[in-house]
Amino acid sequence: MKKIPIICCENLSLGYGRDIVLKNISLNIPQGVFLPFIGPNGAGKTTLLRGILGLLKPAGGFIQTPFKHKPAGYVPQQKSIDALFPLTVREIVMMGFYPRLKWWGKPSEEDKKILEESLEELKLTGHAHKNYRDLSGGTKQKTLIARALVSGAEVFIMDEPTSELDDASQKEVLNHLLRFVSEQKKTVLIAHHGLDDLSLLAESVCMVDHGEVKIIHVKEIKNLSKVK
Repeated sequence: MKKIPIICCENLSLGYGRDIVLKNISLNIPQGVFLPFIGPNGAGKTTLLRGILGLLKPAGGFIQTPFKHKPAGYVPQQKSIDALFPLTVREIVMMGFYPRLKWWGKPSEEDKKILEESLEELKLTGHAHKNYRDLSGGTKQKTLIARALVSGAEVFIMDEPTSELDDASQKEVLNHLLRFVSEQKKTVLIAHHGLDDLSLLAESVCMVDHGEVKIIHVKEIKNLSKVK
């Protein structure tokens, strides 16, 4: 049974000023998939994800997403976050509720339960009252992932979310995301480097390679070393 697209890009061009990174691409992303975005450094993976999020205005074409009514859960690259902002892990994860509660709303008992479960699942409970800026890179990254996961979003967009994690933590986080897809029918789009065995994680990937963007089955990838 063919899955319904949740994100559609038609003749889409994206870039920064006059520098067009992706030109006239068309892409239909199905609902309820775990979809890695792979390709060489500088090929445009982050640009495409930023365009889908609405952080970049298209230079041409259009993007159709459900984010006007239900914002995406976003995990940026950890290095892009201002670590000087004096918040605890718990306070940052709590920010994941803000799109729904707004700044003046108060989390319900159910929200608090979801927060505690997210902290526990990502092994952040012991860090909950620590200042974000004092954490290791890996713990910072897991904090940002937890913030996205509590949001209740239908689509999660993550830009190299495990780049600061060791192998064990990376496997733990990826398995958590896979459960999110299989059990809750969420959609996870993830830019990622170094996926040693994509067939264990996803049926298909979105290949971004200097202007060319297409979704392909992992069996079509002949040489993973070219895209790590």
